[in-house]
Order: sequence, then C-alpha cells, then structure tokens
Amino acid sequence: MAPSRLKRTRKGDFSLEIPESERDILRALPGQLRELLTESDPTTDPALRRLFPPAYLDDAERTAEFDALVRDDLVEQRIAAIQTMERTVDAQRLSEEEILAWLSAVNDLRLVLGTRLDVTEEMDEPDFAPDDPRALMFALYGYLSYLEEEIVAALSTR
Repeated sequence: MAPSRLKRTRKGDFSLEIPESERDILRALPGQLRELLTESDPTTDPALRRLFPPAYLDDAERTAEFDALVRDDLVEQRIAAIQTMERTVDAQRLSEEEILAWLSAVNDLRLVLGTRLDVTEEMDEPDFAPDDPRALMFALYGYLSYLEEEIVAALSTR
C-alpha cells in the first residue's frame, strides 16, 4: 500500500505530500474540467449529465425548471472548487475548506473520466488491460479514485 499523501495535522489543517510528478498531472486537470463546465452542452454531453443528473426522472418540464433555478449556482460552486485546487496545487498544507474543495474537484474529475471510459461498479483494475488504448486514462481514473479515498480518510481523522 502506498504511503498516505494527505494527513490531518495536530493544528487541524492537512499536510499534502504529493510528489511533483503527480502535482504536474493535477495542475492540468482543473482547467479541463472548467472548460467542460463552461463550454459543453449539458443536454448532449453524458459527462455533464453525470455531474448534473435530472432532478425528476419522469418529468422533463420540472427538471428544466429546477435546472433553471439551481444550475448556475451549482456550476459556480464547482468552478470555485476548481479555482481553489488550482491555487493550492503546490501547497504543502491545506485548510479544511481547501481540502473539501479538492474533494469536490477530484470527485467531479473522477466522475467525468469514469463516464467517458464507461466505468461500471462491476469493473475492477484487472479489467483495465495494459494494451487497451485507454490504459493511461484508466490509470488516471485509478489515481483519482485513490486520491479521493486519501482525502476522505484524512478528513475522517481527528
């Protein structure tokens, strides 16, 4: 098992021990998520539908009304999390508010990537064959899943 990259400190903040090579990857991802949120069509992009599922499965009109009321706020919250991750990607310490923003951004990135890769709950790592042309994307999905687990574990310690 890999060493923990995130730990709650005695002061209540979080130490962030992520190698530079991983930080390089994490620097590129938030901008891509922002672009998806601001430039893609939520009615045709399955990844956006995953991030913003319909409020009413059996009533398109009520779903549209709900989306009109909350969509901009939800996008704004996601972009704020992205901005926090971008601003703190090189930090050695994060506040609880910052680590919660990371959790939000990493979760969104993972959901988008999982949707693009058609990942299902029944899949596990051996299903991601090394010769699959999407192998690097599957590896990134696995890394984001690991990082999300690390964040949740760090948040759950007191």
